[in-house]
Amino acid sequence: MNARTEPAEAKTAATARPPLVRELLLVAGLFLVYKLGRQLATGHTGEAFRNAHHVWDWERTLHLPGEGDVQHLLLHGDTLVHIANTYYATVHFPATAAFLIWLYLRRPTHYVWARRVLAVITGAALLVHLVFPLAPPRMLAATGLVDTARVYGPSVYGPPQTDHLSNQFAAMPSLHFGWALMVAIGLIVATRSRWRWLWLLHPLLTLLVIVGTANHYWLDAIVAAALLGIALAVLRLRTPSAGAPVPPRPPHRTATAGGRSQEHPAPTDDKNTLVGAGR
Repeated sequence: MNARTEPAEAKTAATARPPLVRELLLVAGLFLVYKLGRQLATGHTGEAFRNAHHVWDWERTLHLPGEGDVQHLLLHGDTLVHIANTYYATVHFPATAAFLIWLYLRRPTHYVWARRVLAVITGAALLVHLVFPLAPPRMLAATGLVDTARVYGPSVYGPPQTDHLSNQFAAMPSLHFGWALMVAIGLIVATRSRWRWLWLLHPLLTLLVIVGTANHYWLDAIVAAALLGIALAVLRLRTPSAGAPVPPRPPHRTATAGGRSQEHPAPTDDKNTLVGAGR
């Protein structure tokens, strides 16, 4: 198989894969920094609720659809809302981890790019959490929304006063949505199946879940998408071009009867060249 017909996947697989131990330490370090950073953003209860009222008013001014419309659909049955709560609690981290592991094993170039993008949007989200603490809609009485996780379960959060593992006033931006959107974009870019666009169902379903369970406002997802768009514009994927010329092979030498070496042109797989030589 020559360079013109070789699949692009083979070119990507030929890229050097980053050392596994280094990557594990790097990802673990980034996760710990993020968790510690979220803890620094706690304790701003009054400011978080003031910002929540502002966000709610901004959404009404922008005529965004009400979060209650989505929640109303979930509350038609206990089973559906329980599934939504379970999705919110269990899919976020495992789906992103599986995405990175698959890229690391099968698309090393895409893995490095995706890991950098995720690190950038996560760091940017942490900064927003620090400067703009935001209570989620389930805590804001003005929304009239139900805390579905607390009422129907399962819930990943305890009472804000005693929950020392997470910062519940870090609603904006929604990393649930930002990461899910990056997973879909990364898989669409890294694969060639005609069905790859179906990966967009993951962020779409995530968006309906985070809004319907009253964990996020629409604006939380919009800000996450904007941060991701900036990160993708700055950190462009660089892969070998499928149409790049293949470097010529060096000529090989053969020994003659007199002990001298003779050069012969390098063999070629170009069918057009072979046909032209026989004319």
